[in-house]
Amino acid sequence: MQSEVARNLLKIRAVKLSPQEPFTWASGILSPIYCDNRVALSHPDVRTFLKKCLAEKSTVFGKFDVVAGVATAGIPHGVLLADALELPFIYVRSGAKDHGRRNQIEGELQKGQRVLVIEDLISTGGSCLLAVDALRDAGAEVAGVLAIFQYGFEKAAQAFANKQITFDTLTDYDALIQEAARSGYVSQEDLQTLSRWRENPDGWGALYV
Repeated sequence: MQSEVARNLLKIRAVKLSPQEPFTWASGILSPIYCDNRVALSHPDVRTFLKKCLAEKSTVFGKFDVVAGVATAGIPHGVLLADALELPFIYVRSGAKDHGRRNQIEGELQKGQRVLVIEDLISTGGSCLLAVDALRDAGAEVAGVLAIFQYGFEKAAQAFANKQITFDTLTDYDALIQEAARSGYVSQEDLQTLSRWRENPDGWGALYV
């Protein structure tokens, strides 16, 4: 599954490379690569493929009652999965609204329900773990976190371990780079840049500060 998902993301150019002008993530990390899984929403064949993969991979978390998307990028993929499994869907904001009902969790959630959290990708894990905290505070049991892609940072693995949360993804950085190299999507020079960045993302980004 990992290689096929990576191949589809590359096919629709959901992966952007910009070694000379790095992307700045929400976490502050500077990166020569950016994976935008929202592009898949505009490609029905890839969207359907990812929905099937999410449904298949979700079985590793056991039985769950509700699918929760992490706002905002995790919402559409979460909706697709909930629809495929015919389960209720909710979504979790980064913080409570400052007006109306002041909700952080939108939709109906009952205490004790088991929830699978859906995110588009995992870098440091910060945004989806905030969602996990909100769901737990609301009385839910979190089955785990499922995302399309992860960069494989040790700090993310440690953050999930600290929260005692299981997570899994459809594909990862290594599979993506292997497919990109095999297909000629990246040059040899870009491949070296991506390898150096992956070895030390914080140190690599410091060159541009």
